[in-house]
Amino acid sequence: MVTYTLVSSSLLVGIFGILVVTRTSSGLVAARVKSAEAALYPSKTPSGSSYALSQIEQITQPDSTRIPQTLNAIVTQLAALYAQGGPSVVIVPEEPDIATVGWPANNAADAIPADLQHVVAQLHESAHEFVLANPDGHGRRPCLVVGTPVLSTTHGGNYALYYVYPLDAETQAVNLTRNTVILIGGALVGLLAIIVWLVTRLVVRPVRLAARTAQRLSAGLLDQRMEVSGEDDLALLGASFNQMAANLQRQIQRLEEMSRLQRRFTSDVSHELRTPLTTVRMAADLLFSSRDELDPLMARSAELLNAELDRFEELLTDLLEISRFDAGFANLDAEPTNLVPIVTRVVERLRPLAVNADVEVTVHVPDEPVIADVDPRRAERILRNLVGNAVEHAEGRPIVITLGADETAVAITVRDHGIGLRPGEEKLVFNRFWRADPSRARQTGGTGLGLSISLEDARLHGGWLEAWGAPGQGAQFRLVLPVRAGGRLVSAPLPLVPVDADVVPKALTARAMRALTAIATDASSNDGKQPVPADSGIEG
Repeated sequence: MVTYTLVSSSLLVGIFGILVVTRTSSGLVAARVKSAEAALYPSKTPSGSSYALSQIEQITQPDSTRIPQTLNAIVTQLAALYAQGGPSVVIVPEEPDIATVGWPANNAADAIPADLQHVVAQLHESAHEFVLANPDGHGRRPCLVVGTPVLSTTHGGNYALYYVYPLDAETQAVNLTRNTVILIGGALVGLLAIIVWLVTRLVVRPVRLAARTAQRLSAGLLDQRMEVSGEDDLALLGASFNQMAANLQRQIQRLEEMSRLQRRFTSDVSHELRTPLTTVRMAADLLFSSRDELDPLMARSAELLNAELDRFEELLTDLLEISRFDAGFANLDAEPTNLVPIVTRVVERLRPLAVNADVEVTVHVPDEPVIADVDPRRAERILRNLVGNAVEHAEGRPIVITLGADETAVAITVRDHGIGLRPGEEKLVFNRFWRADPSRARQTGGTGLGLSISLEDARLHGGWLEAWGAPGQGAQFRLVLPVRAGGRLVSAPLPLVPVDADVVPKALTARAMRALTAIATDASSNDGKQPVPADSGIEG
């Protein structure tokens, strides 16, 4: 605001100063021209030209020796009419044999420009002109030169009478006006800048205070408030901001308390269920071990009870793990680990499940070890959840697991060719208890928390867990972990979108459509032999 005020006020003061100085100088010069014309031209009475003409016409003889004396007398008399600092007087004869006469010195004639002499002497017209001259020999300065013809009807001859007025007073007045305008304008601009700075400070200070308070609130300092003083609009803004902050603090505390109670409830329930579950497990194991002695219906019930207890224990384990993540108590026990055996071990453990689902699993791992600082237990759990999820949704089609590494990161991709994901579901798959198709029956007996826990495990490593999918083309999950613990990921060794996916870039499709349109339009004129543009993306 101060800068804008300085620039705008400086422009306005500058324009105003230029107008004032211009009008002042124009008025002074116009006044000087008017006074000069009044003193010189014949239409003004009395005038210098009238006096000079009356003296010249007293010369009755053409060879009179009185001409130089008369001219000197005229010049002296006209100059005597003005006080010191008045105009210089010059009489220029038409006859070249007669010398020019000037006062206070004959060199005053040097101040008269040639074009003005032509107008006055040749055209016999009165005129004036501004020049830079030194009529009194004291340097060049602005001067006003006015001239008028003096035409005698006697033998005295024709002459041109000039007044050379120094414009020192006018120049001083203009300089004084300009300096005054500059001084006053500068003071005015400075005063405006100070006023704007003060006003802006009064307005900006509460806004900055509100911004700092908002930053502290966003940092978790919920007890921060603005200082409110007065009853103006800014005070109303501060009071409203404080009220909003108080409401947010109450809501956040309420939500934190609810979240804390929820986490505590989940943890407590999970722990409390462990004791009765252990008792039920002992009884179920006893029934399951002696199922051959039971009738078929009871034996089948024992098998179902054992399977559901396994699933229930897995659910409790996942809930406890989720509660640890929510409470921030999850720890990472990272150590240099070869990921190749982990991938192989997970695939071998899930291969019976894949065989039962008629799914072929192919593994691509490097021949050399792939070492990274990871938590082996969590890395294996992530991979186990990804492979189990792929087997469940593969629909009998093959699964490809790939391990890759570079200097900064390792990546594992799990690619299935099953039902795929609709647009937007690549983010939803990591939500707790989310299922793409609730009507489908589970084959693996999952809890619905596996991918959520896997995402938290990946974040705990400082890595990425991402998903890609398309309807009818299957899905691919990619796990990227840093090679060194605490490392920062900037790229991945393996792509997220599989190379066998049918994905056509939009720009390529647009070029192809334009090419097809051009071919269809011009087909009638070239018998359908229009070549396809090289960049259209169309082959064949």
